[in-house]
Amino acid sequence: ITVSRELLLLLLADAILVVHVLFVCFVVFGLFAVYLGYFFNWYWVRNLKFRLLHLFAIGIVVLQSCLGVICPLTIWEMALRKEAGAGTYAGSFIRHWLHQLLYYTAPDWVFILLYSAFGLLVLASWFLVRPKRPLR
Repeated sequence: ITVSRELLLLLLADAILVVHVLFVCFVVFGLFAVYLGYFFNWYWVRNLKFRLLHLFAIGIVVLQSCLGVICPLTIWEMALRKEAGAGTYAGSFIRHWLHQLLYYTAPDWVFILLYSAFGLLVLASWFLVRPKRPLR
C-alpha cells in the first residue's frame, strides 16, 4: 500500500488535533473531576502527581494567552495541513473551535480573562480539595 505524502501529513495533523482535544479535555474535565471527587470522596482526585500535572497544564494555557502565544500544537497542526495543501484556520485552537461550535468570536482579552479565571479555579482547588502524597 502506498500512502501519499499529503495523506501522511494530514494523518499527522489529525493525530495532533486528537492530542490537542485530549489536552483540553484533561484541563477542563480534570477540574470538574476534582470538585466532583471532593463531594463523592474519590481518593484519586487528591493524587499529587495528577494535581501537579493538571496545574502545570492550565498554567501553560494561561501563560500562553497572557503572552499572546499560539499553542505549539495548533502551529504544528496548521503547518502540516498547509504543507499537505489542506485548509487551515487562523488564531488559537480554542477560538477556532468555539467559533465552530458556538459561532462565538471575542477579542483576545476575553480569552485571557477566561483562561485566567479557570486557572484561578484550578489553583483554588489546591486549597479546597488538598492533594495528598501517596502512602508508602
